[in-house]
Amino acid sequence: MNVGESRGARGSGGVTGEVVRRRPKNRRAQIAASSAVAFGAAGYHGVSMEDIASGLGISSAALYRHYPSKYALFRDELLRVGQAFTASIAASAQGHLPASERLRHMLTGLIGATVENRATVRLVRWEGRYLEPTDRVVLDEQQGAVLVALDEQLAVLRPELTSAELRMVSTAMLGVITSIADHHAALPIRTMNALLGSACAALTSSELPPAATVSELGARAEIPDSFKHELLLRKAVDLFHKRGYPNVSVEDIASAAGLSAASAVYRFYRGKSDILAAAFRRAADRVSAAIGPAVASTPDSGAALGMLVDQFVADTFDERALAVVYYAEFGHVPAEERAVLRNIQRLSVQEWARLVREVRPELSVAEARFLVHAAFAMVIDLGQRFGDDPIAGRERVGFLMRRVLFG
Repeated sequence: MNVGESRGARGSGGVTGEVVRRRPKNRRAQIAASSAVAFGAAGYHGVSMEDIASGLGISSAALYRHYPSKYALFRDELLRVGQAFTASIAASAQGHLPASERLRHMLTGLIGATVENRATVRLVRWEGRYLEPTDRVVLDEQQGAVLVALDEQLAVLRPELTSAELRMVSTAMLGVITSIADHHAALPIRTMNALLGSACAALTSSELPPAATVSELGARAEIPDSFKHELLLRKAVDLFHKRGYPNVSVEDIASAAGLSAASAVYRFYRGKSDILAAAFRRAADRVSAAIGPAVASTPDSGAALGMLVDQFVADTFDERALAVVYYAEFGHVPAEERAVLRNIQRLSVQEWARLVREVRPELSVAEARFLVHAAFAMVIDLGQRFGDDPIAGRERVGFLMRRVLFG
């Protein structure tokens, strides 16, 4: 028996007494890892300290000895990953390598940091807005440092690009890499490095189309006040995008739609989550419904894929808020509806991947799916970052999406 395994007296019958469980030396790291998985699965607002403690097999009191609140856990985890990203960039900047090699090392480091922290990267992407303002500034500075470092290497390789164009390409590359946090597909790390690295290289190696001369923000169709079903849907999505789903009440939605009382909402929807599910079903059906006509009306898979790219970019630009809310708030949809939405999304990605493989037969099914997810995420990230700025207009974003998919 090792010293410290148990306490009690030795007697003629052996050892008596209760077993002493030593606290693991890495308990804080275990807590951080467990919280990242929990937050990644259910979102910041969907997890309690009791949930995290239960997952670790410890009491809530033991958890509070390490972290004073759920927010402290959330903040520390997001900023830790932000620091991991900046550290991977800093490590890649060492030595006297050509810009192309240094950029490749940076991208490999970012892919490694994303894989290692996949659950928390999803939080950084979609729930960073729930950080308090001073903490949000720190996270933004960390992300900004990564983009600046990428900009600097790109500027050496593509000196003809303006600073805004450099930032657009850097944002696109980071979106491609961090897209792996938006899905659960798996690839061997070496294959993933090669695949995503190649996609990023494709983004940097071709001349961009001319920037749009005016804003390409589509005019949203007006919804008559009498058409409350549609009006509620749009106003709710706008509020979810602006404040986050947990911070919007049925009363807020009713007021935005010009209804006199929250009770009036229930004539059209069963509740807030029902509105969210209806919006998501519409978004998923739109992507799915575009596939058949594209394949039927084009001569080959490459043309069909090109048509789908244009449609996806147009839909994302026309419904920017819905595109972001779909990824950020998916965990708040009722479980049964989530299963339906996931199936629609899986089948859509599968069909896109099939077209990609017909254009690029050297890719495996899993690799093609990774590229489809990467292309989707990149478009949404560019929409978030640049809004209606003509520097990242529809033609350019569609061009970059094609580069990811076609290579």
